[in-house]
Amino acid sequence: MSRSENSAKISHFLGIDWGRSDVGLALADKETRMAFIHKTLKNDKNLMQNLAEIIAEKDIDTVIIGIPSYVNSEKVEYEGERLGSIMENNFKVKAYYQNEMFTTKMAQSNLIEKGVKGIKKYDDQEAARIILQEWLDINKG
Repeated sequence: MSRSENSAKISHFLGIDWGRSDVGLALADKETRMAFIHKTLKNDKNLMQNLAEIIAEKDIDTVIIGIPSYVNSEKVEYEGERLGSIMENNFKVKAYYQNEMFTTKMAQSNLIEKGVKGIKKYDDQEAARIILQEWLDINKG
């Protein structure tokens, strides 16, 4: 039996910062509940296939998608909510939504503070990490 077959598979949460051109992703495992940046995907015809591969590879059963807080108050369906519905139906995951207001600004500030070069390359991932970590901190159960 190989080492990977012998070790227990750890499930992950997937955080998503939805954007019209780029989609930032973050991961957290269910043991530590600490969010880490993962990658940025292009929002193109391959997006759903790319998400499906990550969901399978990382054993993801829960996704947290950032949506603006005004969406909840105005009862407007946001693209991120449509993404959540599609993912629940096609990938057998549970989708939750977390307020994403100002996460990009916070992400850029965090990256500047860390001395990261090329902030635009990483701000979607960092925003996804913030969205996911805030959801994890609120939903400790």
